[in-house]
Amino acid sequence: MSDRTPDADDPIEAGHRHRDGAPDSDINPTVVHAPEVAEVAVAAPVATTDDRIVEQEDVWGSAFRRIMGGNLVMSVLAVLASLVVGGILIAATDERVQETSGYFFARPTDMLSAVWEAVFGAYSALFQGSILNVARADAGFAQLIKPLTDTLNFATPLIAAGLGVAIAFRVGLFNIGGRGQMLWAAAAAGWVGFSFELPPVLHLLVAIAVGILAGAIWGGIAGALKAFTGAHEVIVTIMLNFVALWFITWMLRTPGLLQAPGGNNPISPRMLDTAVLPPIFGPPFVLHWGFVLSIAAVVFAWWLIERSSLGFQFRAVGLNPNAALNAGMDVKRITVLAMLFAGGFMGLAGAQQVTGAVTTGFTAGIDAGIGFDAITVALLGGSTPWGTLAAGLLFGAFKAGGFRMQAAEGVPIDIVLVVQSFIVLFIAAPPLVRAMFGLPQPGRKSRRQRRDEAALAALEAKGAAAKAGTAQDARTERKGTGA
Repeated sequence: MSDRTPDADDPIEAGHRHRDGAPDSDINPTVVHAPEVAEVAVAAPVATTDDRIVEQEDVWGSAFRRIMGGNLVMSVLAVLASLVVGGILIAATDERVQETSGYFFARPTDMLSAVWEAVFGAYSALFQGSILNVARADAGFAQLIKPLTDTLNFATPLIAAGLGVAIAFRVGLFNIGGRGQMLWAAAAAGWVGFSFELPPVLHLLVAIAVGILAGAIWGGIAGALKAFTGAHEVIVTIMLNFVALWFITWMLRTPGLLQAPGGNNPISPRMLDTAVLPPIFGPPFVLHWGFVLSIAAVVFAWWLIERSSLGFQFRAVGLNPNAALNAGMDVKRITVLAMLFAGGFMGLAGAQQVTGAVTTGFTAGIDAGIGFDAITVALLGGSTPWGTLAAGLLFGAFKAGGFRMQAAEGVPIDIVLVVQSFIVLFIAAPPLVRAMFGLPQPGRKSRRQRRDEAALAALEAKGAAAKAGTAQDARTERKGTGA
């Protein structure tokens, strides 16, 4: 071999070694043998939870929560809670209960017995005065079911007026002007009824149609003020109530307008027989064909809201007026039309009052508070036509049975008004009802859902930790191989 110092560009001779284990060194290189089998830590399989599986496993629980959180159940529970409050008031105002409470600790059973008798007697009288008069079952079938027909008779204007409030609610409007709309409808229908002589059926139809038109116009005025001036419909309708009340009072006090000839009392003339709604069954029942008109109004309102294109626009504006406007809908036009329809339904109720309930002449109190009761009916019915029908029947039962409860048990009729007021309170405060009956809050996850989500989070955390450990082992292995 040559003694010349090898250059870096010289070819490497066979057998020549490098330093530090290089081929040209004299040091034996460190040999690293790769393992026959690479042992890599594999993360344990993560048991994932499929939302669809959880939903299928909890299908009955979710269905129960949807049912218990629905409007129907909330309305039923509101009525039950109101009846409980009414029962407490009945017991508190009963003389026998007050007497036995003085020695309650000596003989508690006396007071408990008095409470039961007072509450059971009152609600039993309410049932017999509104559904079935069991006490007079021996007098025949007619006397047995007469309370039911009385309930339907009281419910007739409540259903129609409740639709007037419900329609406005669906468009996002609050129609508190039921009294004024009913007064104008009663005045217009009454004027046609006692001033013109027409054939029997035609006379009645014209009187009712004119009443509906008068109510619609009065409601449309509020809608136009809302749409074109921005005036709040609550203030406008309340003020229009007073305008209608005092204007019609003046007309009833003015001879030649609505006042009956030859008298000084503010009362109208008697309706002609051709403009009176005939009874459905005849004596001793007072139920007239206005109830059939109310049922027809419910069907029409259902079709209008749920099946017609105009009803779709009503619902769209009620949900989001801005979105409806961006979609090309005329929000002002919809507002006016909604109040026209609302006033029309109120007008039907007012026309029913003068053609069916009070045919001997009406006064300024012909509305009988129905315009305000309609708000409660619409709220209890969830602003739906069929719900309004059911709520109207319930309040008709309260009205029919309240008189029997007062006459038979001496319970003040005001107790019924208190029950109705508490119904409004509970309907307006669903969280209170849910808290009273232990119902789940809407949007709140069940205990099973929370447990499944916690288990899923724990498994995901475990899987993430396992993946992190695997990555760390791989990096360590690579460093060891390159050393």
